[in-house]
Amino acid sequence: MSSDSSRRIQVPEELKEVLLQFSISFLVEQPPDVIDYAVEYFTKLQAERPSLSHTDQSNDDQLSINSQDADAEPPVMATSRRKSVFAEAYDPEADDDDDGATAVFPKTDDQRARLVESVKNVLLFRSLEKEQMNQVLDAMFERKVQPGDFIIRQGDDGDNFYVIESGVYKVYINDRHINTYNHTGLFGELALLYNMPRAATVQAETSGLLWAMDRQTFRRILLKSAFRKRKMYEELLNSVPMLKALQNYERMNLADALVSKSYENGQRIIKQGDAADGMYFIEEGTVSVRMDQEDAEVEISQLGKGQYFGELALVTHRPRAASVYASGGTVKLAFLDVRAFERLLGPCMDIMKRNIDDYESQLVKIFGSKNNITDTR
Repeated sequence: MSSDSSRRIQVPEELKEVLLQFSISFLVEQPPDVIDYAVEYFTKLQAERPSLSHTDQSNDDQLSINSQDADAEPPVMATSRRKSVFAEAYDPEADDDDDGATAVFPKTDDQRARLVESVKNVLLFRSLEKEQMNQVLDAMFERKVQPGDFIIRQGDDGDNFYVIESGVYKVYINDRHINTYNHTGLFGELALLYNMPRAATVQAETSGLLWAMDRQTFRRILLKSAFRKRKMYEELLNSVPMLKALQNYERMNLADALVSKSYENGQRIIKQGDAADGMYFIEEGTVSVRMDQEDAEVEISQLGKGQYFGELALVTHRPRAASVYASGGTVKLAFLDVRAFERLLGPCMDIMKRNIDDYESQLVKIFGSKNNITDTR
């Protein structure tokens, strides 16, 4: 019989790197369906692979110099690049230290406002939630430069992302001047994802001030936040009786498909009569469920943390049966869109159909009869 060590499966470094890059890309873009996104991602990776070995890497890296091209996607890097980003692997589950991920470098209100304006169109930041964005801005540190200082040099490994507060900076590729930043702009954002050689040199023409963010801090904020959210969703879903019919891996897939949404007190979440686009799980707060009756809305129930709503219209394929409002303060919800609902909640469908009778019973108690109940469903 072979020993444990001889039976141990060795995971190729190339596989580690491909999966890590896919995971980072998924967390940055946060698509609603992980399977559809994986198919699209790896199809594109396969299609682009032959050209990568014949393409000058600087073509893709130029995206980090042209900071105004916010719609461009991060490049897929060849696995033969000089240094693997996997060497910087970060395990959010093993990280119990909250201080490092939330380091704060003081900024005036004016500086912070300019930072927000500078980075609002950076692709990597578009999908960040407000809390994550605040952590990113807090963690950006000041760097003062003098005339002649080299900020980055072509060919060096990328480490920091920079936002210009003041100063004039010239950009060179192969010693040829290609661009000038005058007291505004940003560069090096691809360094937040990829440890790859710099595509250009940036040199200060005047004294100036930059705000910088290093890759490890950015990835730590991003990945730790994603890890915490998933754990929170798993705990939330474990508390929902309807989901007991799901296997553990099915609940994990469901947790990955949820999208956070927030509503302020009195704000309408869904409207009676509208087409259904998904269902909601309540993370925090209370919602009021109301139904139109004789030109007035009548509250039929209140729901709190761990409860859910909006599923009946998806089960019956009819318009929304009631309106739902945030009640008593800010409400945080986890939203599951209709495609993910149909794919992931098949085992729970019979339970949800039985819930229709419970809703009818509640309506009879409120309105005294079943008049119009069938129509509103």
